[in-house]
Amino acid sequence: MENRSESVPAFRLLSNPDGTSRFEKGRLPTLKSMNTTTFWISTITEEWEKNTHPAPRRQYVVTVKGNILFKVSDGSTFLIEPGIILIAEDTDGVGHSWEIIEGDQWERLYIPIEEEADDFFIPEYE
Repeated sequence: MENRSESVPAFRLLSNPDGTSRFEKGRLPTLKSMNTTTFWISTITEEWEKNTHPAPRRQYVVTVKGNILFKVSDGSTFLIEPGIILIAEDTDGVGHSWEIIEGDQWERLYIPIEEEADDFFIPEYE
């Protein structure tokens, strides 16, 4: 039996007006043309990523390997693992932090979202 889904799980990081960060749980539609033009792969962690930081740009982050625990300003956390897409949009304020909770390497794709483009995120409550 074929298993089809019209969406995949996702979390979105956002900046609050007071400079703190928060997240939303939801999903992204499948087979939807996204507003992107490039991507790159990373397996390293740069020094600035080891501390709380805002996202450097609006982007999709697709985990290929690793389980990553993200934390926002109020201490709330969520887990990203392969099959769950992260949408990083907390580009202002203090941002977020993360830690690898399984293994020692996080393999991921960074896919910038074009400026002013829809991210196609569907919040869980809709």
